[in-house]
Amino acid sequence: MNESRGQRAMSGAKQCLSAGCSGWKVLCGATRTPINIRYISSVKAGSRPSEEEQLWETAAALPFSAARLGSFFQDRPVLKNPFLEDALLRGYLRRHLPHEAVSADLCAFGERVATEVDAWGRECEVIPPRLVHFDPWGRRVDHIVTSPAWKRMKDLSAQEGLVAIAYERPHAEWSRVYQMSKLYIFSPSSGLYTCPLAMTDGAAKVIQSIGISWPVQEAFNRLTSRQPEHFWTSGQWMTERQGGSDVAGGTETVAVPQTNGWYKLYGYKWFTSATDADMTLTLARVCDQSGKTTPGSRGLSLFYAEVSRDRNGCLRGIEVQKLKDKLGTRQMPTAELLLDGLRAHRLSEEGRGVASIANMLTITRIHNSISAAAAMRRVVQLARDYSTRRTAFGKQLKEHPLHVQTLARLEVETRGAFLLVMDVCRLLGREESGVATQLDAHLLRLLTPVVKLYTGKQAVAVVSEGLESFGGQGYIEDTGLPVLLRDAQVLSIWEGTTNVLSLDVLRCVARSSGMVLRAYFTHVKTLLAGASSVSSLDPAVRAVDGALSQLEGFIQEAATRMPGYLELAARDLAFTLARIYMGALLIDHASWNGRSQADVYAALRWCEQDLCVVASNKTRGYYDATSAGVDSALVYDQETEGGH
Repeated sequence: MNESRGQRAMSGAKQCLSAGCSGWKVLCGATRTPINIRYISSVKAGSRPSEEEQLWETAAALPFSAARLGSFFQDRPVLKNPFLEDALLRGYLRRHLPHEAVSADLCAFGERVATEVDAWGRECEVIPPRLVHFDPWGRRVDHIVTSPAWKRMKDLSAQEGLVAIAYERPHAEWSRVYQMSKLYIFSPSSGLYTCPLAMTDGAAKVIQSIGISWPVQEAFNRLTSRQPEHFWTSGQWMTERQGGSDVAGGTETVAVPQTNGWYKLYGYKWFTSATDADMTLTLARVCDQSGKTTPGSRGLSLFYAEVSRDRNGCLRGIEVQKLKDKLGTRQMPTAELLLDGLRAHRLSEEGRGVASIANMLTITRIHNSISAAAAMRRVVQLARDYSTRRTAFGKQLKEHPLHVQTLARLEVETRGAFLLVMDVCRLLGREESGVATQLDAHLLRLLTPVVKLYTGKQAVAVVSEGLESFGGQGYIEDTGLPVLLRDAQVLSIWEGTTNVLSLDVLRCVARSSGMVLRAYFTHVKTLLAGASSVSSLDPAVRAVDGALSQLEGFIQEAATRMPGYLELAARDLAFTLARIYMGALLIDHASWNGRSQADVYAALRWCEQDLCVVASNKTRGYYDATSAGVDSALVYDQETEGGH
């Protein structure tokens, strides 16, 4: 009688088991050890499998261990030296700052970031700050306990001169570009330590602009020190319950004059970033002998205060009410503070507080933009590396044209952001070195809100798309990838939301009587003229030139409309200013002698989009007198179906 196929298989399995490992190899032609799996059958629950089923369990040899984890493990993306992996950064510096010492320092720092600092940043994320209100004996101490890595970040920042470089100015007008290049490499691995550094840099800038004198001279020296034991960071305590960007209408904190010339501050600060800082700058209203204060921005003055403790370890004049529970930036302590007699020195002239923080806002907004561009670059670098390690549908991701096309689009966005940020850093460096022209000054004023608002929006979109390239792993917290997106969201909020900054663009246009726009048009045309000898860039040059003409036409028409017209167009106008200027910068970078084919391609790709979105939306009637009413009806329509 002939054996059935199942009987023959069972016979072979028995031979294999009796023959041991060598027999197994002969039967299966494999070198791996036989692995037990659980056989799925129709045996009823509670009954034992038959001898035949048990043999199948042992003989099936599917690739699972006793722990049933399987034999395949996906390689993770590897962070390599961010400096060496960034062709655009290296090319930009070769063109504008070709100093061997700069490249050597950035290369060494990039290696340290990849091999050491990135792990610290991860530690800051998994060991977030916590607040200890009381000591074991009942004293209120309000200690903010941070991870050891957070403290190492502070020492590193001093040693590497991440603030100091800007004030030492080792490369004159290019020193800001050097400093910001270093921060660009550091930011995604910093565990958000770039936030206190931004405020530290901003505080140093304010003190320098007002005048470095007693009692803030020591503070300035500490803020700009390279010695870890001497280095201070600064907070920025502006936001109160009633206002975020509206500090003039929302600041209730009062400053009570003391007989020794100092003040005591009383108020509630709703949102204080990097609350573990050594000092802070804050706004308050000076009250007279009757306790009255001046409302509005005219009543605000800028104050300097040190954060100190008494001999019992208790904070002087400050109570930490709570730490904020945030979507992202969890590595950094952010708190609500009650100021209860905090000793402070008035830094500005009385009533000139808002004007005095203008320099701080310039610095912190540029830092914000650096972090945005750096987040984009990091997710693209990791996605690029992962595409060489991940195989799907029979080939590596880098061999799937659609996947590479998506990464190319992210690369173009990242390049545009980088060049815009670095150009604003260049302008800042020229201003600080005393070589800025009037055109430079106008451009810096106009482009600072533009670069912050546009790169903040870019970062969220690029990082979100970048996470998709990792599939499900991009959504898993312990890969360290989702934090990139959670932290990116703050970039469009902190230091002015997109709409607030769009209105700031309108203010600077109005206050300069249009001179900032004239400088903008002049410089963009100069950049385009420099590319006239590179014929491959002609389509991009025509696109930017055409968009510039459209923008000029829109501005001329808007000048004849009611004031509300430009306010409705403010956001689109700011986006247009960013896109056209980025296009011009990409074209300029693709026209120098050291250009690569990638530089040319990136410029062409960028300029294929709608560069003058404000003109396009004008033709759709978005800013007409009726549009605000229609928008309101759409947003606040609470009518039930049928119109009742």
